[in-house]
Amino acid sequence: MKWYPWLSSPYQQLIASYKQKRGHHAVLLHSQPGNGEQSLCYALMRWLMCRNPYGNNSCRVCYSCRLMIVGNHPNYYQLVLGKDQHNIGIDSIRNIIDNLYGSVYYPGGVQVLWLPNVEELTEPAANALLQILEEPPANTYFIMSCQTTSRLLLTLRSRCLYWPLSTPNESHSVRWLQQLGHDELRARTALRLCGTAPLAAEALLQPARWQERLELCTVLQNVIASGDLLALLPALNRDKKDYGPINWLLSLIADALKYHYGAQEFIVNTDQPQLLVMLAERWPAGLLHTQWNTWLHVFRQLQEINSVNRELLLTNQLLNWKYGTAEIYAYL
Repeated sequence: MKWYPWLSSPYQQLIASYKQKRGHHAVLLHSQPGNGEQSLCYALMRWLMCRNPYGNNSCRVCYSCRLMIVGNHPNYYQLVLGKDQHNIGIDSIRNIIDNLYGSVYYPGGVQVLWLPNVEELTEPAANALLQILEEPPANTYFIMSCQTTSRLLLTLRSRCLYWPLSTPNESHSVRWLQQLGHDELRARTALRLCGTAPLAAEALLQPARWQERLELCTVLQNVIASGDLLALLPALNRDKKDYGPINWLLSLIADALKYHYGAQEFIVNTDQPQLLVMLAERWPAGLLHTQWNTWLHVFRQLQEINSVNRELLLTNQLLNWKYGTAEIYAYL
């Protein structure tokens, strides 16, 4: 996996705890998407599995390291969501537990279980994991990562070393993106749209993805002029699993509110000043605040309800915006 400069400090701190014999057998890394958390987890696991670590690095030449490099170490387990799976059930955890207790490979070595997105565990699966965390096999480590800690069992979190992975400073991330060839204004906008997570911003800045955002901005400008809010539907409904366009619309509405309240220094969409002024002039702050809340509710519904009709939900929200606007203006 690739390594990123902002991961060096947390990696060194984690490794230092193990070198001082204070390392925890279960690490829970909390990070927002696109912050390089997978690379940090992999590097930590490589060091733990290595038989002859060199300082803070794995040696890359021992038998264990070579097996990890080719992705074929029998004492390394990874549990991820399968295609079309929405959560990790108890059977998957039980199979892993059986493997961990039944492993006889490589005496004197260690076993590592990697659980990315541990919040996707069902409650029975989380309880089963909790039991093995309380009484783990010898020389076994659990490396877990999550994006939403509120979805975790409190008892599960309490059995782990909780490690929040902060995003790097915005100016450092801008320079990193500039080194990759991105324009400063676009880089700063993408970072703010992605919560300053550099890898997420880099993905957003890819030409095809960035063009999708620009198209949404163009359509919104036309909608402000015409009043035909349903014209936004195609731009918002490109893919049933793509929440990006709704997130972009939420950020634009929030930025328009910032114009109303004189908080322009906190603008996210720094490359769209004209559109933000148009939004702020077209709708009053009260209505924009209402729309932001209702769009946030739609966003959560799409994320949490598997069988929701996305097109119908978006159409209903756009019609409510259109006619809700008319009703509000009737009383102004």
